Amino acid sequence: MNNLLGEFLGTMTLVAFGDSVVANLLLKDSKGNGAGWVHVNWGWSFALMMGIYVAWAFGAGEADLNPAVTLFKLLIGGHYTLAQAIPTMVAEVAGGIAGGVVVYFLYLNHWEATDDPGAKLGIFATGPARRNLGANFLTEVIATFFLIMGIQAIVKQLGTDPAANQVNLNLLPFMIGGLLYVLGAGMGGPTGYGMNPARDMGPRIAHAILPIPGKGGSDWQFGLSVATAGPIVGALAAVAAYKAAGW
Repeated sequence: MNNLLGEFLGTMTLVAFGDSVVANLLLKDSKGNGAGWVHVNWGWSFALMMGIYVAWAFGAGEADLNPAVTLFKLLIGGHYTLAQAIPTMVAEVAGGIAGGVVVYFLYLNHWEATDDPGAKLGIFATGPARRNLGANFLTEVIATFFLIMGIQAIVKQLGTDPAANQVNLNLLPFMIGGLLYVLGAGMGGPTGYGMNPARDMGPRIAHAILPIPGKGGSDWQFGLSVATAGPIVGALAAVAAYKAAGW
């Protein structure tokens, strides 16, 4: 149960911090309006770091915060059984919904002042810079593959010195946050680097159900075919690479 609470609260923290960074950038009359892409990359990187710490603090030792990562760990073995992985993924998506709700209330006074429904959706969920679902899907597959394999490379390297395990454990969220930064800076341009069905699907559900003035549609076509399916396939590709490398 502690694992599920940790994954829920960690993912909620990730989305509440990350999506509020985007809200600060996009919503009219916000003090961070127009801050730019670098602002988004830094914000999401530190949001992920804090989400990992929160997940650990509430008993989630794996601190996945991402169903694609949980699926990867299930398939490589040694982390989850199927009976453990499914509720973990559900907790992560639920945390994403809760994070989206937090952002709605944080910026309650700004939704009506902003006219662009696309900007409002973009606060909660990812979307394409140029819409081509096949190419967009491929982007998410590649980015998720590098996210998961990057995490595994960091964990493998930090685990080579048992005497420094506690120091390495404390460094891990910063290094994974740095990985997210470079993924956003380099691979985030086409689709907004979701790489995480909980990060996208959860707040997209929040967008659909919340009474946001002038919000428009939630673009489930992109959400399902790209932002959800892409990371899942990326995780499967990472499983194949992991096993081929003999890790």
